[in-house]
Amino acid sequence: MPVDAAEYSAALRQYAAGVVLLTVRDDIDDVGTTVTSLMSVSADPPLIALGLAAEGYPAEVLQSIGSCVVNVLGADQAILASRFASAGRPSARHLLESVPWHRAPVSDAIVLDGAPAALDCTVHSVVEAGSHALVLLQVEGVPVLGDGDPLVRLRGRWTDGAGQPLRRP
Repeated sequence: MPVDAAEYSAALRQYAAGVVLLTVRDDIDDVGTTVTSLMSVSADPPLIALGLAAEGYPAEVLQSIGSCVVNVLGADQAILASRFASAGRPSARHLLESVPWHRAPVSDAIVLDGAPAALDCTVHSVVEAGSHALVLLQVEGVPVLGDGDPLVRLRGRWTDGAGQPLRRP
């Protein structure tokens, strides 16, 4: 019996997920997108995996360029998560106009100075998975390692690390 799409979506909304900002330095521009499907795969070698819409521009650019930064977002960065989750968004540099950032040493992608953590990565492999691509990334460096509460997505809302909904500033 096929799984009902609405039930499937409702079930997965019960699972809290960390929120990251994936950035890629393209020859033309900087590309960024909000991602909630990230997982640690291996410590030796250091590998992480994330899911991207297979037909989306971020997946296309990442596979073409072969490197990126995964910025772990903090609870105080929900506005950034929303900006980069919107369809038809402009260049990553325009969305980060008042946000301090620098370039990663390996990927040359955008690293958020205020992120709890950032991982400079190269593409290890890509697996087609239905409507998405599962991208395995080798971590080449950790250009930011801070602290603070993480941004979490739960039941369709941004929350803090304790699961409390975030209020607008």
